[in-house]
Amino acid sequence: MTSLDTHPETRLGDYIALLKPSVMSLAVFTAMIGMFVAPVPVHPVIGFASVLFIAVGAGASGALNMWYDADIDGLMTRTRSRPIPAGRVAAGDALMLGLWLSGLSIVMLALTANLLAGALLALSIAFYIAVYTMVLKRRTVQNIVIGGAAGALPPVIGWAVATGGVAWEPFLMFLLIFLWTPPHFWALALYAAADYRQAAVPMMTVAHGERVTRRQILIYCLALLPVSLLVVFSPIGGPATAAVALAVNGVMVAGAIRLVHRAAREAESDSYAAERLFFRQTLFYLFALFSAMAVDAMLRAHLMANLNWPVLF
Repeated sequence: MTSLDTHPETRLGDYIALLKPSVMSLAVFTAMIGMFVAPVPVHPVIGFASVLFIAVGAGASGALNMWYDADIDGLMTRTRSRPIPAGRVAAGDALMLGLWLSGLSIVMLALTANLLAGALLALSIAFYIAVYTMVLKRRTVQNIVIGGAAGALPPVIGWAVATGGVAWEPFLMFLLIFLWTPPHFWALALYAAADYRQAAVPMMTVAHGERVTRRQILIYCLALLPVSLLVVFSPIGGPATAAVALAVNGVMVAGAIRLVHRAAREAESDSYAAERLFFRQTLFYLFALFSAMAVDAMLRAHLMANLNWPVLF
């Protein structure tokens, strides 16, 4: 076991980087929305503490992922500057940090909210590390597809914090993120294909080429449309969700069609500008759609509490 002062050049920012803040923020955001749209109100203190421990759990997953993937991270241009391959944090330190934060987050969420929420957080961390990182990522082209289940669990965890149970509404949110994950990461894989090839990671672009990857992106974008419409007509949907769903799905499908019709030579000549744009659009898709659910939840609460109107949506 190594100590945290083994590398005197290590800075706090290096340990924060181990937690993958960008990935953590997405997990926190979707968990918050799952909690907010649930039919049972959450005490602000319990809600804040639960979000904090979900964030810690997401960060723990990032640290464990960086510990295990340090060898291939060092081979890829996109990741070689991460703390472990760059030599700023010892691998053993990252492992201990991830394990301690995992245990802390699971136990504290179970004590703060309920056992189900803690168990779901444990499932998310275990699936991301044991199933996706250790088994799927280096062995199958379906790594992102199956592994996406871990990243799709936060809204279900948030719902469990509020209600102490699960229902079909959080399953729809889970399904949205699950289907969103492949086109999001495959867009990245289009312009980072050389990295994945160098590290022998069987992403879709490496295993089947750009042409198949572009078609698969379109297929998953089309699959997102009916799921988002199910959300619209569910108890967590409403007019804001309907308007946003139509807009962002239109943007996603149009962008995916454009990717399908782009040749690899054309994409390479302009540094994959369209692919990079599509990657950013996928981030906006999830943010906009989940935000719209929160708007509809506030609208329902306002109508019920202040105007005493019947809830029609």
